[in-house]
Amino acid sequence: MLTTPQARIRLPAGVRDFLPPAAARRRALTERLLGEFEGWGFQRIITPLFECADVLERGLGADARAAAIRFVEPMTGEVVALRPDITPQVARLVATRMTAAGGPIRLCYEGAVARMATGARAQREILQAGVELYGAAAPDGDAEVIGVAAAALAAVQVAGVRLDIGHVALVRHALESVTAEEQRAALALALRKKDRAGVAHAAAGLGRPLRGLIEALPTLYGEPGDVLDRARELRLPAALRRALGLVEEVLDATGTAAEAALGPGGITLDLGEVRGFDYYTGIRLAGYVAGAGDAVLRGGRYDQLSARYGHPARAIGFAVDIEAMAEAQSSAGVPLPPRADGVLVAAVRDRRREAGQVAASLRAAGHRAAVDLGGPRGRRALVDYAHRSGFSWVLELSRQGAFWLIEGGAAAAVSAAAVRRAITDGAALVLPAARGAARGD
Repeated sequence: MLTTPQARIRLPAGVRDFLPPAAARRRALTERLLGEFEGWGFQRIITPLFECADVLERGLGADARAAAIRFVEPMTGEVVALRPDITPQVARLVATRMTAAGGPIRLCYEGAVARMATGARAQREILQAGVELYGAAAPDGDAEVIGVAAAALAAVQVAGVRLDIGHVALVRHALESVTAEEQRAALALALRKKDRAGVAHAAAGLGRPLRGLIEALPTLYGEPGDVLDRARELRLPAALRRALGLVEEVLDATGTAAEAALGPGGITLDLGEVRGFDYYTGIRLAGYVAGAGDAVLRGGRYDQLSARYGHPARAIGFAVDIEAMAEAQSSAGVPLPPRADGVLVAAVRDRRREAGQVAASLRAAGHRAAVDLGGPRGRRALVDYAHRSGFSWVLELSRQGAFWLIEGGAAAAVSAAAVRRAITDGAALVLPAARGAARGD
């Protein structure tokens, strides 16, 4: 079967383009999040898209290592990997280049990560923004990051926002106490699904105290005070009781700031979450919003991470999935961010030079402005083109004079003197109150 050249043009599975409206939503979300982060004192950094695989993988958990996309760098023959996560890059940077900075160190970032993914529609390129706090111990460091995470979730501007707080101690103790590998894997799967019957079945044959803890884990989620009360009723080793005490301290240190950002019921506690139990060392976070099928924010404490790069330091942070947040906004009908004001200056051929001078004066005054480079067309078609191209107004320079074009191609005259001042003196034209080319997205 014959195919056209266009039919052979395709993208790799799991990546996509974003046209101007979708790009504007994601860009606005990213800037809003980074603005929140900077408001809390975090400084922006930029890390490379790929690194030497063996260096990057020091800081990755088992799942992230399996998801890393590797290739041979042609110039050196070195095996490199596209970053599946930015957190280990920050750990490397702090451990190798910022040891003299003292602490705490507050850093934030944004960028794309790439991961191997299964399934034809699985997403492989993910836009992220996040924060990393180094050199701050619990509970105060945890409380600060929880406050930043709550502010980040509130920035999505959708309903159904929830920040789930947990601690890895109970799940880690439960799974590491099960010596049979097959039984441990069955328990982990059932716990991930919060399948109480499956957990009870997989825990058969274990000793009474351990079995009691494991069977309780799927139920230890909900309102923080209630969850802590139920957890304390279990027969727990001293180390786990200390972990519960730390959770309570962190919640107390967080105060009302996080709840104020998210509203009543916006903070929940889950002590039975399995994901990340082998990576995190203490508090873990997961943020959810209506319209997203999974967490849009994940993070926690990883006090052992930077030691893998030669400099031990306490650390806690989180990453936000920009794409998931944008999809949640779109599902909730959150409007696109307003477009920056823009003027398209259209002119007949013998006034093209004037059009360029007028556009320059508009740009000097802080407006977006461009000269229409298309061929001759009617006013209605010109306004339609301007709208599609992101311009709010159209200024027409014709042989009959200068006109602001409004909806449907109608025109409002502009004085010749105003145009002349814009050309000769750089004086900004006064834009009309009605945006002729602006219509709903």
